[in-house]
Amino acid sequence: MATTVLLLSGPNLNLLGIREPDIYGSATLDDHVAGAKAVASDLGIELEHLQSNHEGALVEAVHGARGRVAAIIVNAAAMTHYSWSLRDALAAFDGPVVELHLSNTATREPWRHTSVITPVATGIISGFGGHGYRLAVEAVFLLLK
Repeated sequence: MATTVLLLSGPNLNLLGIREPDIYGSATLDDHVAGAKAVASDLGIELEHLQSNHEGALVEAVHGARGRVAAIIVNAAAMTHYSWSLRDALAAFDGPVVELHLSNTATREPWRHTSVITPVATGIISGFGGHGYRLAVEAVFLLLK
């Protein structure tokens, strides 16, 4: 039986490829998810993906993951810095949580330096661009071994 991992993508990530390509690159979210799914498949992991621009949809996805998936990878985008409800939902999740960012948020605008997700995350992958998606799947695989 395959291990299932949930990949969550927050607001505006559906615009990857056209939104600020100098920061986020030219690859689309679909490109990043496809790369992550390829690595997951090689590792025997089933990767589910949900992107939403709505905080409640992401919170409900975390609630629905409890007792059903082994780990969560989350690129909460701007919600990283203010979504206490998403943070609390992730805190109630039993498995590993990997926080993911395309850019290195510590080198960007000051408001991006604080994450409300970090204190409940098992680890963070930040600043590796699209490679971060594949690295996050590999990290989850190692955490679940």
